[in-house]
Amino acid sequence: MVIEERNKVIKGPHRLPILLDIFYNKNVTDAPLIIFCHGYKGFKDWGAWNLLSKTFAASGVAVLKFNFSHNGGTVEQPIDFPDLEAFGHNNYTKELDDLNQVLDWVETTYAKHSYIDVSNITLVGHSRGGGIVTLKAAEDSRVKNLVSLAGVSDFKSRFPKGSDLEAWKSSGVSFVMNGRTKQQMPHYFQFYKNFKANASKLNIQDAAKNLKLPHLIIHGDSDTSVDLKEALELHEWHPQSELMVLEGANHVFGSHHPWDSSELPPCLQEIHSKITHFINNLC
Repeated sequence: MVIEERNKVIKGPHRLPILLDIFYNKNVTDAPLIIFCHGYKGFKDWGAWNLLSKTFAASGVAVLKFNFSHNGGTVEQPIDFPDLEAFGHNNYTKELDDLNQVLDWVETTYAKHSYIDVSNITLVGHSRGGGIVTLKAAEDSRVKNLVSLAGVSDFKSRFPKGSDLEAWKSSGVSFVMNGRTKQQMPHYFQFYKNFKANASKLNIQDAAKNLKLPHLIIHGDSDTSVDLKEALELHEWHPQSELMVLEGANHVFGSHHPWDSSELPPCLQEIHSKITHFINNLC
């Protein structure tokens, strides 16, 4: 029997709260726990993430997924981006701090939980979240396994250069169109300044080379948002990792938002099976 604890609110480390969901199975004791991190312009309830979480729980793997505190959602409206000001003030170190806060919270709150084993945590990150979980896994011994799901291999290359960077610095803000919601989403120049100030800490290549835990890399060969070469780089930097390339899969593995079907898209079915096998074989 799958239990869902939805939209729990915990204190965030940077003023704004963190909203999270937990899925677990009352027929399974001491289940391993996935902590899932969404990507850029993402949120915990996007697309098929809820259905995927329920599917994991049904097969004996608990899931915690959460909204980064500055992803643009609110407690009242966790889907989409009602708080663009918060979105504009987000950065990579805030997301790392958020993930650390979630780890601290789950370690304390579920320490003696009958159905969840908080000593067996797997971080799963999609897209930009894949970079965040790679950085965290390299530094935090509480993380036992790592899954990069269409994950990025580099943050620096995603910033503008030359005259575009100077224009951003001069105006203090740049905007990115959200193709689905049609919102003009701001990035304040603090994002770049924060990256520059923390460049060594935010180096995914260094983190990947320093990983000392099992690492599964999953990527689609038709991903137009994060090129397959980034998965190949991660695999090269961590040769003990396992690489799974899904033929024909796009950046979101056949999902879209909203997802109204009661079945996962075929690629996510494969991913569910692969990650479940990956975790259980390492328990």
